Amino acid sequence: MLSAELTISSKNYSSWSLRGWLLCKMAGLEFTEVVAPPDEKNRKELLLLSPSVLVPRLTHGVVTVWDTLAIAEYMHEWNPSAGLLPYDQAARAHCRAVSGEMHSGFQNMRSALPMNIRTRYQSFKIFSGARPDVERIKEIWTECLNHYGGPWLFGQTPTIADAMFAPVCSRFVTYAVELDPQLKAYCDHIFAWPLMQEWIAGAEAEPAEMVELEVEF
Repeated sequence: MLSAELTISSKNYSSWSLRGWLLCKMAGLEFTEVVAPPDEKNRKELLLLSPSVLVPRLTHGVVTVWDTLAIAEYMHEWNPSAGLLPYDQAARAHCRAVSGEMHSGFQNMRSALPMNIRTRYQSFKIFSGARPDVERIKEIWTECLNHYGGPWLFGQTPTIADAMFAPVCSRFVTYAVELDPQLKAYCDHIFAWPLMQEWIAGAEAEPAEMVELEVEF
């Protein structure tokens, strides 16, 4: 069996680490977690690990993959039976499209609502520039849940899209984003996911004080 290591950062703050970790777990890959704290003294180490300075970074035998969507596709190819992408061709294309939109977009939402799993606000004013991002995410979720029947975005089993949007569920819960019952049920379903519960437990166990980089990581 090939050895595998997944380099991640803070479980409380790092949305990209969560995505990569979920994808590897969903594919059934056994891996060792390597934690690179997100402070300035580790920037050089992160640069050596990943040309993009971002985590996660997967090392699987002689293969090295550092972009989250690349990890998703690699895990799908490694274990197609895991169902990371839907079986139906049209649904697969749809799943890739919304996952890619999450991967490359929503910059204002990311800046306005950084992931912080341990924190909860009773109310939070979202600045106007981020509101279209929030509304677009709600639109994506509603379309997927209505079309594929839930409880996951593409039906009865989790896919790459759920891994990509899981940190957004965390953000919406942290910042008390108002959701209709269908979308709240989806967020609740993500939070009840055993893999998400495992990650949250790790976030809660982290030291309370941690220096953040000035980029999403």
